[in-house]
Amino acid sequence: MEQYKKDFIEFMVDAKVLKFGDFTTKSGRKTPFFVNTGFYRRGSQLRKLGEYYARAIKDKYGLNFDLLFGPAYKGIPLSVATSMAISEFYDTDVKYCSNRKEVKDHGDTGILLGSPISDGDKVIIIEDVTTAGTSIGETMPILHAQGKVQVLGLVVSVDRMERGQGTKSALTEIKENYGIETTAIVTMEEVVKHLYNKPYKGKIIIDDKLKEAIDGYYEVYGATN
Repeated sequence: MEQYKKDFIEFMVDAKVLKFGDFTTKSGRKTPFFVNTGFYRRGSQLRKLGEYYARAIKDKYGLNFDLLFGPAYKGIPLSVATSMAISEFYDTDVKYCSNRKEVKDHGDTGILLGSPISDGDKVIIIEDVTTAGTSIGETMPILHAQGKVQVLGLVVSVDRMERGQGTKSALTEIKENYGIETTAIVTMEEVVKHLYNKPYKGKIIIDDKLKEAIDGYYEVYGATN
């Protein structure tokens, strides 16, 4: 596992973005782990988060694209922070854009925030986490309504590696249904591998009991690929 992935896992733990316990996801699944990027609340955290996303994007897609699209609402700061990191670390200037939940009919009108989307733009969608893959179904029509764009892929912070609408993972379903590449900064398999029975700041975060609960969750909701 690359060092930046290990650093990102610890970064999530420190920011209390990655939590373990008893939770219910938006899709109604009872889960022993939860990822909430809403807990990135400081400028220093967003700056670092943008760097991790930028590294994952470069590793998967390279830098030959035009625009980062972050679906409202959590995607808005992600698109801003990551576009800044790409500019700073890779000397590449990409546009950022997000949608509004409601179309604005005065001033800066329309459904978009940030850069306009132009014909021919190569777009990467940036989100926090996808569990069932439902949000992408709302995002794709917005993008294609703006012009003849090429959506290269979707990047998320954590691949939960669980079933989407069928037996395959949400990211695999998105790849197959929309013909785009998908990637994550880390997978839950990598998270467990890095934290299981290993002390971090004097504490074992994933012990045998929690590992058993995670394994049990994946027996029910784990993807077949």
